[in-house]
Order: sequence, then C-alpha cells, then structure tokens
Amino acid sequence: MLKIENLVVRYGMIEAIKGISFEVNDGEIVTLIGANGAGKTTTMHAISGLVKPAAGSIMLDGTDLMKIPAHKIVSAGLAQVPERRRVFAQETVEENLQLGAYTRKDKAGIAEDMERVFESFPRLRERRTQLAGTLSGGEQQMLAMGRALMAKPKILLMDEPSMGLSPLLVREIFHIIEDINRQGTTILLVEQNAKMALAVADRAYVLETGKITLEGTGSELANDPRVQAAYLGG
Repeated sequence: MLKIENLVVRYGMIEAIKGISFEVNDGEIVTLIGANGAGKTTTMHAISGLVKPAAGSIMLDGTDLMKIPAHKIVSAGLAQVPERRRVFAQETVEENLQLGAYTRKDKAGIAEDMERVFESFPRLRERRTQLAGTLSGGEQQMLAMGRALMAKPKILLMDEPSMGLSPLLVREIFHIIEDINRQGTTILLVEQNAKMALAVADRAYVLETGKITLEGTGSELANDPRVQAAYLGG
C-alpha cells in the first residue's frame, strides 16, 4: 500500500532523514518509534506533503505522492492526525468533522461517516455543538482522529496521539486505534510511548538520528534487549 524508498529530507545543510526505506501493507498497524529528534515527525510530514524530500520515492497504491500537491494528497487516500491535535478551536465539534470531509461531495456518505465517528467517540456526540477549543486534551485528540476519518482515508497517519494525556486516556486512545484498524483503515503510527505502540503494532521500525536501525514485528521489537534498554526502561 504505502512504500517509502531511500527517502532523504534536508533542512538546509542538515540531513534529517538519511535514505530510509519502509512499507505499510494494507490492513496493518505499523509504528515508527524513536527518541525526540530521531526524524519521526519529519518522515510523516514528508509523506503527507508538508515537507519536500530531497530524494527518494513515496508511493501509495502506485501513486507517486511526491508529484501531488500537499492539498490533494487527502484525495489520494491519505489523512494525518497531526502532533498536538491542531483542532479548529473556534469551530464546533461538528464543524471540525465537516471540515475533515472537505474533499468529498457525497452528502449521504458524509452523514453516514459522521454517525460512525459519533459511534466510535460517544463523547464527541455529547459535545457536537461545543467549541473545539473548550474540549479537554483527550477529547481534542478524539476529535482530531474523527476529523481525519471523515476524509475516508485508505491509510491514516497518526503523530504522537498519546502526547500529554493521562495513562487512563492513553489506554483508551490505543483501544480506539485498534478499533479503527479493525474497521478496515490501515495505520502508520509515530509514537514516543514505545510500550503501547509496540503492543498494538503488526510491525515496527526503530528510527535513530534519521536512519532505520531495527525492524520486526511489534512483539519481536518489544522483546529485543536493545529496544528494551533504549525505549522500554528495561
């Protein structure tokens, strides 16, 4: 489904991503783990068109995403839940969800998907007329996820969904991630909470200073002494 080959991203003279290659197959949850500054968010921004790579290729179901303007990548089947949520604070919950479907014209399908989002996130239904900026951090994260799902993506990119949330809410968000995947959406997950990320991932990659240093199934990496020492407090 999503195939990244020899991706290079530079900021001026600094090479932030150094020729990485990885793939996400249809139906998988794949996670990128790594320390702050490893290049995880830069990789996500390159895939979604927010950063222009210096070299390499990014293919989604045979479509070269590097040849598509960033604002059209959503129509190609890719949506992103950004780091720090970035909801539209002065718009209501419902208006945020409608904005997620801005590329779509199928009114009946949009209404159907909004109902599906409310089923997945009952708290959003309760707050549908509330301004997004007045929601709690956990509710804003749910709204950011719901907004991305309204684009009906084939693959969902999620950047640090657990950031700033209590342990209880972190568990809830990861249960929702698994539910979204079970309903048929492929997920690429960037997450500093390596323990939770590896627990839900089919496969995982470790990113260190712009290079992929390890890869394997979620359980293989969770049991790898190097990963345990560096990311799991082992």
